Amino acid sequence: MKRYLLLISTLIIASCASDEAYEDLNKDPNKPTNISAEALFTSSTKSLFDQMESTNVNTNVFRLFAQYWTETTYIDEANYDLVTRNITGNHFSELYRDVLYDLKDAKGKVTSDTKKGMIEVLEVYTWQQLVDTFGNIPYSEALNGSTTPTPAYDDAKTIYIDLFARINAALTQLNSSDAAFTSADNIYGGDIAKWKKFANSLKLKLAMRVADVPAMATQSKAEAEAAIAAGVFTSNSDNATLSYESSTPNTNPIWVDLVQSGRSDFVAANTIINHMNTLNDPRRASFFDANLGAGVYTGGIYGASSPFANYTHIGETLHDPTFRGVLMDLSEVEFLLAEAKERNYTASGTAQSHYNAAITASMEDWGVSSAAIATYLASPNVAYTAPGTWRAKIGLQFWIAMYNRGFEGWSVYRKYDAPVLNIAAGSGLPVPKRYTYPVSEQTLNGVNYQSASSAIGGDLLTTKLFWDIN
Repeated sequence: MKRYLLLISTLIIASCASDEAYEDLNKDPNKPTNISAEALFTSSTKSLFDQMESTNVNTNVFRLFAQYWTETTYIDEANYDLVTRNITGNHFSELYRDVLYDLKDAKGKVTSDTKKGMIEVLEVYTWQQLVDTFGNIPYSEALNGSTTPTPAYDDAKTIYIDLFARINAALTQLNSSDAAFTSADNIYGGDIAKWKKFANSLKLKLAMRVADVPAMATQSKAEAEAAIAAGVFTSNSDNATLSYESSTPNTNPIWVDLVQSGRSDFVAANTIINHMNTLNDPRRASFFDANLGAGVYTGGIYGASSPFANYTHIGETLHDPTFRGVLMDLSEVEFLLAEAKERNYTASGTAQSHYNAAITASMEDWGVSSAAIATYLASPNVAYTAPGTWRAKIGLQFWIAMYNRGFEGWSVYRKYDAPVLNIAAGSGLPVPKRYTYPVSEQTLNGVNYQSASSAIGGDLLTTKLFWDIN
């Protein structure tokens, strides 16, 4: 059942905050302090979805980093210029200020363990996004502006270890008989059984992300197996989604940038077009427009100026203002299960069965017919029994399935080193391994910034995160 956004004034208030000072990430003076926990939960949920869904180059360039799209005229972001538009600073402040701070405030206003568990799941999700974007980040001292206006950065691996403890605590809280958020919950409408599946699926995601880290291999296996045994997503109806509305300010942010803006800034990138053309992938009809002719898909050269009229446009599905947003879905979970089986973790099924289920879940979500799915799975270039390592096989299909979830597509590439992505044509640079820290951190939190930069091996686009082993 679709859940629709609450049109509450706090959603507008939340967007008006200044982020000129580091303290604003910890407490926003423009927000009233008497907002209810329900309003804060709704507001922070929408802010999280909006940030991860957006394609505004001032705030989110993950579809470019994953090379799903490329730019038509202004090509700085496709060439990994993150400084000119303060992209990293906007992402940093949005997640800290408009998501984590509101969630912390909401948690302080509730007594229900169930509500605290729901809040905690979203907090863990957001913290993982931040770690997987930057590496070491302010964590244990963050969100305490009045006492710690310049927080130290925590080690990324240490944060992950704490996130396991927090998601396990959230699962315990979700097992309480306390009242849940209902109308304020625009993901599941207070359905705690689905929140438990979401929490376990997130736990599985955390576990598989660190599976290559030698010091965390044992914990990865134990946490993944516990999540699987407790129950992860089994249907697309379990997906963590938000239904947007047809009128502003509650439309999908993609519509804002593709339609309301009146601009033509993006076309499909040759990277994904070429991979999908080779596989004769039936999702092309949903992912892309047929503006060049029926069945004709030609991607713009990634990182080069690509005139809008000459290349394949973004599909009409993504031009719908009500198009759902996604934090996590069945396809992602099934790919993680396929990897878990390859690592001999305890789970039902086989790597092949989960790989097939992952592709099927993605295709069904995009409206592909059963017959077309069967044909695709039987193709020699797709079938799991075909030659090739499991990393390359899972990585390519996982990346395709994350098409409209740019952050996850970028993360898949970093984790599996697959598929082959292009060097940016304009800059000659490879795909970044992380975001650089916001420029404001160098001036407002300089000592801790310098320490963090040194600890990770340099504040560079090429610096790998701790879980990016291969």
